[in-house]
Amino acid sequence: MADHDPLLAADIARALTEAQHAGDEPDAAAVARVRTRVMRRIADDSIGRHTAIPADSDGWHGFLPGIRRKVLHEANGIMSYLLRFEPGAVLPAHRHPVDEECVVIEGVLRIGPLVLGPGGFHRVPQGVPDVDSVSDEGCLIYLRGATPKAEQLV
Repeated sequence: MADHDPLLAADIARALTEAQHAGDEPDAAAVARVRTRVMRRIADDSIGRHTAIPADSDGWHGFLPGIRRKVLHEANGIMSYLLRFEPGAVLPAHRHPVDEECVVIEGVLRIGPLVLGPGGFHRVPQGVPDVDSVSDEGCLIYLRGATPKAEQLV
């Protein structure tokens, strides 16, 4: 929205004023325009509460041999994070105290007999054990689930 735009367009202000006095339904187009402007301002004001992490930002840390982790968000024991596997790296079998979701972003990940390439999705329900996850050529995956703890390894 341009800086010179009035708070309310003249026809909208007129329609609101007339609607207060006439008791008639306001013009539908004017109502839609008001709704659009209000929602745009609400969205513009909320951007400060968004979380955005540029792809080229740092934050990678060692996680397991051959696997690095970048935490994107963590709250109430639930974590969203990236794992980067070097070729041949293994994420050992583990338990899931909450549902876990995984999306392969780059490369190929083998989860037991399952083979997932870019865009592949894998979900493990709470309480279900997982098997070793391996990447022969290396991969990048996104995970959302419980904050990993050593006692979850089997």
